[in-house]
Amino acid sequence: MKDNKRTLDLTRGPIWLIILRFGLPLLLGSMIQLLYNTVDLIYVGRFVSKEASAAVGASSMLVTLLVGLFTGLSAGVSVVTSKAFGSHDRDRLLLTVRNAMGLSVIGGLVISALGIIFSPSLLRLMNTPESIMDQASAYIRVYFVSVLFLISYNMCTGCLRAIGNSRYPMYIQLAGGILNVFLDWLFIIVMDNGVMGVAYATLICQALTCAASLWLLRYCLPDLELGRGIFSIDRQIFLDIIRIGVPAGVQSMVITLSNVLVQSQINSLGVDSISAFTYYFKVELIIYLPIMAFGHTLTTFTGQNMGAGDRKRTRRGLLICTAMSGGYAAAAVFLLLRFFGRAAFGLFTADQSIIDLGMRIISISFPFYWLYSILENISDTCRGAGNSLKPMIFILLNICVLRTGLLMFFMKSAPGLSAVASVYPISWAGAAICLSLYYLFSPWAKKTFR
Repeated sequence: MKDNKRTLDLTRGPIWLIILRFGLPLLLGSMIQLLYNTVDLIYVGRFVSKEASAAVGASSMLVTLLVGLFTGLSAGVSVVTSKAFGSHDRDRLLLTVRNAMGLSVIGGLVISALGIIFSPSLLRLMNTPESIMDQASAYIRVYFVSVLFLISYNMCTGCLRAIGNSRYPMYIQLAGGILNVFLDWLFIIVMDNGVMGVAYATLICQALTCAASLWLLRYCLPDLELGRGIFSIDRQIFLDIIRIGVPAGVQSMVITLSNVLVQSQINSLGVDSISAFTYYFKVELIIYLPIMAFGHTLTTFTGQNMGAGDRKRTRRGLLICTAMSGGYAAAAVFLLLRFFGRAAFGLFTADQSIIDLGMRIISISFPFYWLYSILENISDTCRGAGNSLKPMIFILLNICVLRTGLLMFFMKSAPGLSAVASVYPISWAGAAICLSLYYLFSPWAKKTFR
């Protein structure tokens, strides 16, 4: 299984260079994804209304919650695939990809149906204001139609990352981003569809990028048969994917559920605070998405090197990647707080009061974002080595239990926007400390990495 333009062997070469070679397309893809999502809110905030922006923000957490399990399963697919690639087991590699496609189709259909049926009720449970309920409900139902394509796309890109191909998916994201800008303009400015224009644009883009990623997967694995066999389920591989992917999926879902609880508290603060946090979550992506790109790099790097039996290289990869990720986070935070924060919020709204609220939020949370880099990289390294359960427990205890408990306490004692913003850095710190101690001192980590 030779390294060529379609695949990349991460078990050879200078670590920092191989991380850049693999991770830079992921980083650029993340920034493209940021622009993809940001353009939606720019159009809605600038050309529709702040109520429409709030409707998009109030419903976005719900989508993330319901697709979270299959996002985790795609991580499981990526780990199993990368180990097969690193050990040069071509048959297992192809069989894993076929299992991934079957899971994505079944899961996508189920999640789409559940979302369309139950989303209005769930929006009410989240304390969504009645003034934006109709817009939020209509938007989310159309969005859920695209979930099948979203899940299939994530499975495809997970497989592509596992075999070292991060460059071609970036090209698909770039094309999808350009198309999304055009469709937003068409549906919102030309056809005056309001917030529904964003949903229509998303549906079309997700369908086309899914089709392109399926073609790309077939191109990178020429002996992968795109017929009945692609939807076959192998029991052992399915169990391996479940063992790694379900904890990651449960982690994603529960974290998102805790964020839904946070969103319900934000929704109780009024439309201005909902809009400010909606824009904050988009500005935050400037830091968050690249950190996630480094984490995905480590998952593939660890999987391939563990498959090849090189523990020392795996340890060094974690240290180097964490330094690179943390350095990026620190630089981005400095620039946003000192120079570009107000301009970033100004992309979405001209309302100075909302911009002021957004600046208050980032001044509380952003200085501590380097902690998220630590917890993300350690958890992704453990997942790449085949252990998703323990990192999941540590993250859930801090990001979910601790965060929710602190939120309830703060909102009772001193309710307001600052109370919500402060729970994020505290929970990041708790998770980073727990995961660091686990990686350094647990028997499993000593046995696996040393």
